[in-house]
Parts: sequence; C-alpha cells; structure tokens
Amino acid sequence: MSGTNPFLDPARQAELYGHASRLAGRSNALMRAKISGRPVPDTIVGLVRNHHERPDRLGLALDLGCGRGTSSLTVAQELRPRRVVGLDAAPALIEQARKRAQRLPGLPVSFLQGDFHHLPVPAGACDVVVAAFCLYHSTRPQAVVAEIDRALAPGGLAVLVTKGLDSYREMDQLVAAAGLDPRAEQHESLYISAHSGNLADLAAVSLEVLAVEHEEHSFAFDGHEHVAEYLATNPKYDLAPGLYGNAGALAATLHEFLPDRPLTTKSLVTFVVAQSGGGRS
Repeated sequence: MSGTNPFLDPARQAELYGHASRLAGRSNALMRAKISGRPVPDTIVGLVRNHHERPDRLGLALDLGCGRGTSSLTVAQELRPRRVVGLDAAPALIEQARKRAQRLPGLPVSFLQGDFHHLPVPAGACDVVVAAFCLYHSTRPQAVVAEIDRALAPGGLAVLVTKGLDSYREMDQLVAAAGLDPRAEQHESLYISAHSGNLADLAAVSLEVLAVEHEEHSFAFDGHEHVAEYLATNPKYDLAPGLYGNAGALAATLHEFLPDRPLTTKSLVTFVVAQSGGGRS
C-alpha cells in the first residue's frame, strides 16, 4: 500500500466504493455494534427543523456523498421537501440508493453520479445541503464548501458532519496487538482533511456557522468475528495479502494471536450547521 491516505487517493476509490456490498458490510457491522449516539440521519433532520426558518416548506434538498442513500431517504420522509437529490461519485452506490428508493414509492428523491466540487445545480437552487461523512474524501474541502455556498438559496442551510481524528483508536490498538498491522496506531487518520477539530473553520470560510455539536458514539463488538466483518473492508491498515476483504481469514488470525473478547471503541461525531452567505444580516 502506498503512503497516500486511502480516503484521499483517487486510485483507491474503486476499491473502496466500487461494490456497494463492501460499504454495506462495513456499515452494518458498525451499526450492529452501536450502543450510544443518535442516528445521524435523524440528527440531521432535527438540526434542519431547529435552524431553518421554514423547515415545513423546503424546496430542493441536496445530499452530498449520499452513499447508499440513507440520509437522502430520511430527509425525504421526515422533512418532505419538494425534491431531494442525492449525489455521489461512486456508480455502485448510486445504483444501490436507487434500488432502495424504489422500495419507497412516492418519495420525491433521485440520485445522481457527480463530483461535489462541481455541483450540478444552479446558483441559489437549494434550501438545504447535507454533506455527511464525505468532505474528508477531498484534498480541497474548502472548495466543496464554497460550492455549497453557491448552491444555497439566501437563508439556505448546510449541515456538515464528520468524525474526530482519533475515532476508533481502540480498533487501532487491537490490530497492532494482533500483529495484523504493527503500525496501526501510527497511520494518519482517515479524517485528516475534514475532522471534528477543523470542520467549523472550514465552513466559516464561505458560510456563517450557526451551531456546532459534538457527540460521542460508542460501539461494542461482541468478538473477533464481529470485529473482522468491520476490518475486512477498512482501508486504514496495511494487511497481509489475502486478508483485506476476507473476514474469515481476519477472524482466524485474531483468534490465533489474541483471546476472543468483546471490543468497545468510540468515535466523536461533529455536526456543523451553517447558513449561506446570502442569509447573513
């Protein structure tokens, strides 16, 4: 593996997101382990209701880095804007999001493949723009925020979400202790580009920051098999050939070198609510 941060390496995006099942497997393993922390899509909805001047009369809502469409569908169901558009760079994830939307007929939601540095909407078109767990995939997150500002209508609202730099450090410790990657604790954080410590400052370059909320989320993995499901598609670690993508082999290695026991780990999730420049007084 090269020294480039995998979340910032264009050459690795097909590996990370070329198959929706990989992201689904990692996300499902993490969500099964979750023991504290509000569901992020529901929190986004609550923030829009609390901070938008007219949350019951929204026009276009744009969901950047929409992945498999979870936030897009929740926004469509709970806020009932006139239209929701989910945007993601990965064709496989867009296809999966569309399939999920088909099981919820009547929702005004659509999904597009695209680049969040160049949003496919006219200036001032959006009442809400969501960017959850995606800005850290850009080496120029300020440029994405500037695009969000361009896309927002006067008074429009942006909800940005990211994680803390040291999220899941207990997982790093486990991987190092098992010898899966002795340098696991030395790798650069996957979230270095846009993290809990700098997200508000990134937003403030183009937007007016209205609120910042930090919330600790906790996860309890019930043993090596559960941990291995998450590790199998986590790109942070330098795993031996044959281990990446192979949960069974990872679990076997963990059993070989460490007693099987539950693992509790934590992640700091940060929400930044900001208003378009045109909404400033």
